Amino acid sequence: MTSFSDSTIVNLALILLVLFSLVTWTMIFAKGWLQWRMRQDNQSFSNRFWQAADLTAASSLAKTASGSLANLARSGFETLGSLGERKTLENAGDRQAVLERSLYQQVRREQHKLESGLMLLASIGSTAPFVGLFGTVWGIMNAMEGIARSGSAGLEVVAGPVGDALLATAIGIAAAIPAVLAYNYGVRTTRLNVAEMERFANDFMTLVCSQTPAQDKAQG
Repeated sequence: MTSFSDSTIVNLALILLVLFSLVTWTMIFAKGWLQWRMRQDNQSFSNRFWQAADLTAASSLAKTASGSLANLARSGFETLGSLGERKTLENAGDRQAVLERSLYQQVRREQHKLESGLMLLASIGSTAPFVGLFGTVWGIMNAMEGIARSGSAGLEVVAGPVGDALLATAIGIAAAIPAVLAYNYGVRTTRLNVAEMERFANDFMTLVCSQTPAQDKAQG
């Protein structure tokens, strides 16, 4: 029979694996909902943005809309508005270079938001099997010691303790699989969203750089 401390170590491993599983599923549902909401916001904003009558209407739309594309457009319009203000290193350079730098920085900020939590999922996916294996090895080691002390190695004596020890490995694998799948899906979704933002940024920059000089000349 294992001592209290031995059982406690195995139980702590099982509790840690259960916590890993709870964290994984919480993040799966939370990030799944956020990604679904972002797709809806981006699709709605993109449709309304390209249907806007002019840049003024598009700028007003970006101020009230939500989503990564709206944040990108809002950052671009704010950069354009600051070009005529006091010259600083932040807005040094020609219009296209400053706008491109601003949009690139905003894309990276949005990417960091999308990547939040992915490292935790990757850590759980890679750590959980080893935690389960540790619990199994520890449990089998103590089960063997108990069998040696009892002097009996019958199936009814071995099966119970070893089966309980193997449960830790099973729980570790069960906790790791959804974490790894969620991580891979999150990485793929992030890449697709970043590619979409980069396309929008290029189209936005082309649109603004082709229309703004003409507007400035007309206003002058």
